[in-house]
Amino acid sequence: MDQVTGRAAPAAQDQAQYVGSRRCGSCHQDQLQAWQGSHHDLAMQEVSEESVLGEFDGSGFSYHGTVSRFYRKDGSFFVQTDGPDGKLQHYPIAYTFGAFPLQQYLVELPGGRLQALPLAWDSRSEAGGGQRWFHLYPDEEIAPGDPLHWTGINQNWNFMCADCHSTNLRKNFDRGNNQFATQWSEIDVGCEACHGPGARHVEWAETRSPSIKDKGLNTDFSGRMAVAWHMDTASGVAHPDKPEQNQVEIQACAGCHARRSTAYPGASPGSDLLDYYNLALLEEGLYHPDGQVDGEVFVYGSFLQSKMHAAGVTCSNCHEPHSLELRVEGNGLCTQCHQSGRFDTAAHHFHPPGSSASRCINCHMPAKDFMVVDTRRDHSFRIPRPDLSEALATPNVCTDCHQDREHSWAAGVLAKKFGPPEGSHYGEAIHAGRRNLPGAPAALSALVADESQPSIARATAVGLLGRYPSRESAQLLQMIAQQDDPLLELGLAQGLEALPEQLRPALGIPLLFSQQRVTRGLAANALAGTPIERYPQSVQEQFAIALHDYLQSETYNADRPESLVNLAGLHAQRGNVDEAERFFRQAMSGDPTYTPAYINLAELYRTTGREQAAEQLLRQALDRADEKAAVLHSLGLSLVRQQRTSEAQEYLRRATREPAATARYTYVYAVALHSSGKPGRALQVLEQGLGRYPGDAGILSALVTYHREAGNSAEARTYEQRLRALSR
Repeated sequence: MDQVTGRAAPAAQDQAQYVGSRRCGSCHQDQLQAWQGSHHDLAMQEVSEESVLGEFDGSGFSYHGTVSRFYRKDGSFFVQTDGPDGKLQHYPIAYTFGAFPLQQYLVELPGGRLQALPLAWDSRSEAGGGQRWFHLYPDEEIAPGDPLHWTGINQNWNFMCADCHSTNLRKNFDRGNNQFATQWSEIDVGCEACHGPGARHVEWAETRSPSIKDKGLNTDFSGRMAVAWHMDTASGVAHPDKPEQNQVEIQACAGCHARRSTAYPGASPGSDLLDYYNLALLEEGLYHPDGQVDGEVFVYGSFLQSKMHAAGVTCSNCHEPHSLELRVEGNGLCTQCHQSGRFDTAAHHFHPPGSSASRCINCHMPAKDFMVVDTRRDHSFRIPRPDLSEALATPNVCTDCHQDREHSWAAGVLAKKFGPPEGSHYGEAIHAGRRNLPGAPAALSALVADESQPSIARATAVGLLGRYPSRESAQLLQMIAQQDDPLLELGLAQGLEALPEQLRPALGIPLLFSQQRVTRGLAANALAGTPIERYPQSVQEQFAIALHDYLQSETYNADRPESLVNLAGLHAQRGNVDEAERFFRQAMSGDPTYTPAYINLAELYRTTGREQAAEQLLRQALDRADEKAAVLHSLGLSLVRQQRTSEAQEYLRRATREPAATARYTYVYAVALHSSGKPGRALQVLEQGLGRYPGDAGILSALVTYHREAGNSAEARTYEQRLRALSR
């Protein structure tokens, strides 16, 4: 940070190993020219007449009663919009962010914070619907105080966006004074963002010294140039002779083109992805159960599911790595490897040749709009499966276009032409695991064990399988813990905290010795409550190392309430009550809507004999926290412990009615009713809950028990049969 202006600034001289793209271009002129004007080059820019695309001509934009105005003054660009207090204020534009199909603008707030305005410029052509201001959340009112308001924590550039829009970004958050001193070596995504620091390479180029290894570069992408592609005439598809050569490039791109959180700073091209980033697997809300894109996932997680990835295709086979443009336009890009005479025909795609409907990407890379106008394509290159849409509620490209037709019609057309799909799809197991459907444990176990399936799908199944603890699932997960598949290990580590405590050591201790630092840290956190001193010295030492790494990770991200709550939890487990409370309070201060901070601090109060303080805190949370269901449920439990039964039941009931309610809330509410002498009402609540959560073992188990107590033997047997079916 510039000590005079307080603004984010280029990195200091101690990072002089970065030489800048212009220096690289003095030798690599063609590559520099291709890069100039690319999305990487324009990822972030200083404000200027050339960089600002929006109309700052005094025009206004109305959003839920607030009129913002864009204007110029004394050669600078300004916006008048609602500030953190809801009042209109004037803010200078600090930087531009992106260029096409939209451009955002960053505003500087105190504490070194750069915040992204939700009012963006649609830079598409006027004929294409662009050349206008628009709001990124047009269908909902985002008011001051909401984390998604432009002044809120979830629109903070320093954490949310910065490390993928600039080169050698250092967040530099100081928790003590709650300020950022964020720095970069180059404001945009320059040469060294992908090739690593260039000073040693420049030295090699100038001296050709044999003492400088690998030409002074820490990443070597030349392996892909040695790969030869051969056409398989039987299938009509080309395959590389050395697919493993391309993994370096994919890992380098994935650092930014993946849905992940930064666990540790300092990643560079060539780094092991899971040494620095916690990768999102096929999580609900991000991916449909069959792996199709649902939320913003930035390509990598989709690509890992593809047969392209399995065959050895890499990013630059399709994209020129410097301009980022496609290497060939239209279907010619695909027919580099897929024989046109077999695949680019009406017999294959069912549409008139040359029509827009006949483009390969329209069937194999379905598009979805993000940020209102940014159309992005799914990179899983999947074969359409309309047969899954009915059962899994997943989209499919056939009925997306033929909206007057049923999924079954599309499935029938494809089956008639290509035959029925072979075997089951991993989406069926993931769907069953998410919804607690009968047979979910068996389906998930089969997916985990099936090495022909994509690792990211198997890793997702590993995480889901932890919801179904049994002797069989524990044995399978223990095998995963002792293997060496990075994604499967990550899936297990991400799910460890949800497992019963007695299972965690057997599954978590092997993960302490994982090759991936993120996995080791997650395992250490999940084992923090385990009496690790009972285990051999080597385990104790490795636990200490991994826990230290985890603490470093959460401290690095202490600008976020999630990390502060995690740090508070570790202090609470060690009996550092005052320190734990301080971290919980900091999390609430940073984001007053963050529910886990209230829930966990209330639990700390409970365990230290301060039940009334817990109740008071939870009542405050009802007006502040964003997840009302969890707060209502916790408040109900607090009142139960205080023997205020009638009042408690009302809060427990309200918790079950919230959209974000879980099956556990229904179960607890029913138990409270039964314990207070209302068995009939308890059965009614459970049976209603079973309609909402048809595969929940807790609800089924309670129905068996309560019907038996009531003498309803037939009903008890029916629910017992359903309960048994869950474990199959």
